[in-house]
Amino acid sequence: MEHADKPLRVELLSTGAELAALAPAWDDLVAAMPRPSPFLLNAWLVEWWRHFGADGRLAVRTAFRGDRLVAGLPLLVRRRLGLQMLEFVGGTKAALADVMVRPEEGDSTAAVVAEAGDGLGHDFVNVFGLPAESRLTRAPAWRNLRLIERLEAPVLDLSDGWDAVYERKFSSKARQDRRRHRRQLEQLGSVEISVVRTPDELGPAFDDAVRLYALRWRGRREGSGLLTATGASFYRSALLRLAEQDVPRVLTLRLDGRPVAANVYLRLSRTLYGLVMAFDPAFARYSPGSEVLYSALEAAACEGVTTAELLGAATGHKQRLTDRVEPIYQGIGLARTVRGRLGAEALVTGIRLRRRAKRSETARRLYAHVPGRLTFVGPLSSRDG
Repeated sequence: MEHADKPLRVELLSTGAELAALAPAWDDLVAAMPRPSPFLLNAWLVEWWRHFGADGRLAVRTAFRGDRLVAGLPLLVRRRLGLQMLEFVGGTKAALADVMVRPEEGDSTAAVVAEAGDGLGHDFVNVFGLPAESRLTRAPAWRNLRLIERLEAPVLDLSDGWDAVYERKFSSKARQDRRRHRRQLEQLGSVEISVVRTPDELGPAFDDAVRLYALRWRGRREGSGLLTATGASFYRSALLRLAEQDVPRVLTLRLDGRPVAANVYLRLSRTLYGLVMAFDPAFARYSPGSEVLYSALEAAACEGVTTAELLGAATGHKQRLTDRVEPIYQGIGLARTVRGRLGAEALVTGIRLRRRAKRSETARRLYAHVPGRLTFVGPLSSRDG
């Protein structure tokens, strides 16, 4: 190969402009991943950094052979509760994050990139979004990272087409219920389902989805940040930039022109990735959230999508659609200071306590109705409906 005999040169990027300048080559690395993540695409990361990076220091690790980018690892250092944490760029919005390498490069290149840039001044590592078969955790410097499963991340196989999946996954009663809900909606007015993908169409459709999301979560704890000005701006800006690569879609169900439910999803490398589902609770009895999910899967299959990464937990309507789970992990540890070790242990303990609380039905109900902000740990979902 043209660059195969070139020595490996490692560089540490410290500005958003440097990261943005790598856009085409960076996205080639994403496409070469075993589970290509749209949440690692250059535009997504650059917009996240622009909106949320004020309290951090970029430490993006890259490797070149000659002038060709052959590996990348998007990291930053952020101060939280008095501790310096090494995290993924994208924070908890970087599902399936990992070290990325070109197909002709091996684990040795991944290891070099993973180990580059020591001395970043962090106390410990806290990376969210790792897949089970992470190349990063195979690198010697990262092997002792403690992995905690955070999302079941259900996966649906669409390779046989939607009609075959629908026949296989839905009982006759479930199909009958769906038809009944559709007829009931049609008795109220004209029902229309549309999918948009161009920048001009995506903006207004996304705004409708946010309004529906706000209705769905009114008075309840909501942790995505979508309902904050900064969060909404980030998602909107990232989607509009990704539209230049034909990645985002917004499917909307309307009744007499009024948005009733919406599904915002991403399409990359013949895979659908769930992002936002929302519906107007006034129409909950008609299961509009389920309808826009099923309609999105059908539309994606018609576009040639063969896999759906539903992300989140395999609960509710996702259980029916789950062929397998491919969990997503949070990696905590590799402390470099005493306070870092204590901080990492405290973080792990906190995660365990939250899990224990969520096993209680009473605690779950109280938790859902306590106003507050949490970190994003999966797709923005309508939950039921």
